Amino acid sequence: MHKILTLLLVLVAGNASAAAPADLLQGYVAEARQANPAFTPQASRGEAFFREERAGESGRTACATCHTDDPRKEGRTRVHKAIAPLAPVANRERLTDAAKAEKWFGRNCKDVVGRACSAAEKADFVAWLISLR
Repeated sequence: MHKILTLLLVLVAGNASAAAPADLLQGYVAEARQANPAFTPQASRGEAFFREERAGESGRTACATCHTDDPRKEGRTRVHKAIAPLAPVANRERLTDAAKAEKWFGRNCKDVVGRACSAAEKADFVAWLISLR
């Protein structure tokens, strides 16, 4: 079902690279509401998710391990490769391509969280990143 929502986002936006971060957020909210009709994204939960250290496939780590404590700044992979800022305010390309967002959520959730992230977790995370100024 999620892939259908992602596809709808792409079609509504005209193409994946033309979507706005708010469009991506709306797709995750719609998906999360299928499981919980009362779901409302909360930036505070998104920030806590970003900072929480977990035992993922790469050992104990957090999103902030590579993306820094401030996602408006450039991060570094474990092999020291540069990662462009995660926050849309610092990187206009972030969260504008639904397929790319799903690709990275898929990889990073498995690596850091040790499982696929839920639509609610993604919605909270995106809500927080959008809120940064």
